[in-house]
Amino acid sequence: MTVAAAIAAPIVLQPLVEAAKPNVPSRGGLSGGLRQRYGGDLWIPLRADRPTLVANFVSTLDGVISYATPEAPGGGEISGFFELDRFVMGLLRSLADTVLIGAGTLRAAPDEAWTPRSVHPASAGAFATLRRGLGLRPQPVTAVVTASGDVDLEHPGLSDPSVDALILTTDAGAAELHARPMRQGVEIVAVGPDAPTPTAVLDALVARGARLVLCEGGPHLFGQLLEAHLVDELFLTIAPQIAGRAADAPRLGLVEGSAFAVDAAPWARITDLRRAAHHLFTRYRLTEEIS
Repeated sequence: MTVAAAIAAPIVLQPLVEAAKPNVPSRGGLSGGLRQRYGGDLWIPLRADRPTLVANFVSTLDGVISYATPEAPGGGEISGFFELDRFVMGLLRSLADTVLIGAGTLRAAPDEAWTPRSVHPASAGAFATLRRGLGLRPQPVTAVVTASGDVDLEHPGLSDPSVDALILTTDAGAAELHARPMRQGVEIVAVGPDAPTPTAVLDALVARGARLVLCEGGPHLFGQLLEAHLVDELFLTIAPQIAGRAADAPRLGLVEGSAFAVDAAPWARITDLRRAAHHLFTRYRLTEEIS
């Protein structure tokens, strides 16, 4: 390879610890450019009793996932908008039936959509080919959890006619949303008088055929899912920066609103570890092996 070609070659993930293909029904199988950029193959086990639920976040070395300011509300500022982090986000979305987010995440990203193509446009064609090969719909369903129903139906993540959306809310929230005009392809699901529980959310997704659900936040929703023992795997990119916290500069951590006792705190087992430049791409198992 010439020096010019080496400079032009895209950065790829370098596997340090590589997960083997599971001996159970799984979703995945990469080829071509996707396999090259990921540095190998990617398989996610599918549960028989409920949808497999995986989460994907990026954090600083000190566990901050968002500066939580109007100028820096999301994960882009945490990763440094690192291109390979966005590639992995798109890859995981490509495997999912549903991308699950909380209303806070929706509001913090007013210009975002939760599709593979939106996060890494350069790989849109390869992502589409992967989904077709897996027999999946062209785009994953965007599912939003909100107690109040206070969501912007004109948000790009909810207004794209090519992406089905599901809003899970209370009876009162559903009534508020049904009183507003909305496009076809947006379904409102009322789960009862109280805020949607993780179990109610997953039951609604089961009823709509989801086998693999990807949670992209926020940290409150992730904490609730952890408390309910519903998170099977965590993909966590660790960015080489330190954000810090102070009384006048609160930042969001990986888990918010949930605290575990010492003898009940979840432990995870690392199953895959990759690096690119100074970023680490970790993968942890949080539930028992699927059998």
